[in-house]
Amino acid sequence: MHNTALWFRQFGQPEHVITLEHSQILPRPSGMLRVLMRYAPINPSDLIPVTGAYRHRVTPPRVVGYEGMGVVTDADNPAMIGQRVLPLRGEGTWQRWLDCSPLWAVPVPDAIPDLLAARGYINPLAVFVMLKKWPVKGKTVLLTAANSSCAALLAQWAVIYGAVHVYGVCRSEGQKAALLQNGITPVLINDTAMLRGVAQQADVVFDAVGGALATLLLTQLNADADFVSYGLLSGQPYDARSAQAKPQRFHLRDTLAVTDLLEWQSWFSDLWPMLANSRLPEVKLFNLEDWRDALREFAMQGRRCKPVMAL
Repeated sequence: MHNTALWFRQFGQPEHVITLEHSQILPRPSGMLRVLMRYAPINPSDLIPVTGAYRHRVTPPRVVGYEGMGVVTDADNPAMIGQRVLPLRGEGTWQRWLDCSPLWAVPVPDAIPDLLAARGYINPLAVFVMLKKWPVKGKTVLLTAANSSCAALLAQWAVIYGAVHVYGVCRSEGQKAALLQNGITPVLINDTAMLRGVAQQADVVFDAVGGALATLLLTQLNADADFVSYGLLSGQPYDARSAQAKPQRFHLRDTLAVTDLLEWQSWFSDLWPMLANSRLPEVKLFNLEDWRDALREFAMQGRRCKPVMAL
């Protein structure tokens, strides 16, 4: 039996350094689950490490991908066979077969469809943990990259947790309708006056962009406001030297490093019902062999769907 996987063996632009490779499947290690993958989404967090941006903690060669859903086909415990799981915190998920520890495999409830389960880790868990760490009840929230999947969940769940107003920064008039549908008041990125005014009202900013936008917002925030940096889509750092508010960094990996197993599994117990009632982008499926087409789709400006690889 053979496996098919997407590897990167050196750093670089994903479309140049990712390769589709075939290999013989070795016997399952004792204590591990063998999982046949069904779906794996494409997220910025999958591709950014390929570029070398996180080379201090990610070293090739590696299989790409951090989330996805599959079915257990072999295990020490026969009761696990046939269980749908998220095989997390182990091997890369952009492959047909992988082995993972049962300690970190998250069972998928029967009521959760496959494609929803496949998107149940990176964005939902980051949003869930951020909203626990920086409560928004009774507060005004400002989101950058507001049309992203993560920001859409942040907006919806912030309202559930009691935020009184959610603003979102977007790039064009055409993006406003989708934001309004998620309960977000749109702010155009080139409307500097409105950006300044909204920042002055904001109690919590969740920033995924960095660069000039984050720098501008920081100069307008009150000293007691929370500025949470959870991404750097611009590729540029922000300048906080003129800020009264103190920026705080969030990276899911840092939180997971100090999270025990029971808390990890309890998060998902709370998260699944919220995810089942959330609005997420439509999915566009690509075969694993068509990964280049999937990456092109992911890179499209104004994209309205989520590229997901069918494995």
